[in-house]
Amino acid sequence: MSSQNNAIVYGTEDILRSLCNSVTKVLTIASQSQIHYSGMVQRISKTCLKPDIGCFVLFDGGFSGLVVINFSASAAMELYQNYLLHMGMAKDDLATTHTADEVSNVMGELMNQIVGDFTGKVDRELQTHITQNQPKMLVLNKQVMLSVDTNLEKPEARRVTFYTGQNNIFYLELAMDKTEFIKLNDFEASEAPDPDELIAQYHPQKPAAAPQPAASNDQDELLRSLGM
Repeated sequence: MSSQNNAIVYGTEDILRSLCNSVTKVLTIASQSQIHYSGMVQRISKTCLKPDIGCFVLFDGGFSGLVVINFSASAAMELYQNYLLHMGMAKDDLATTHTADEVSNVMGELMNQIVGDFTGKVDRELQTHITQNQPKMLVLNKQVMLSVDTNLEKPEARRVTFYTGQNNIFYLELAMDKTEFIKLNDFEASEAPDPDELIAQYHPQKPAAAPQPAASNDQDELLRSLGM
């Protein structure tokens, strides 16, 4: 029998770290500013949506769970403005308050990209599959806190503090079934697909058009001038 003493085990903290790295990757690219998170993680009893903007998404499959991100108004506006300015929008066309629907829509889009990156890594690195629902966004005032029921059997919940490029704060909360992934056989995790390569694969470039022949009239005049 093979010994399990040296088995590689992936637990809640490893999955949380992978999720945190997806958050920093997506938001750093989107905002063109450095997003980072605390080296400390909190164990919490439950996940909650909190002011000023709360966003959550449920996932299911190989394991089940809930991701919540609670943005302060200043953090949400910084990410929203940097993202759209980077996309080429004029500053005068941007919303000026975090309660605008456009801000919630953009934060929901970014949340979708974060969880999409995370589920892709789960597929490649843990060799299992999870699916997600559409992110839900809520603008909350200071008097409101909403608890989200996950219906998990043995939930584990964690909270991580994030900082934007301008040191505005937002919080990530993860609740998931208590689970471990034990590596039975050696394998190398596949790399994330390159979007440009995929586009080139399914939409190959058309061959360059052959150059058009020069006008024959010019050639005839040259030949006549040479007595040919």
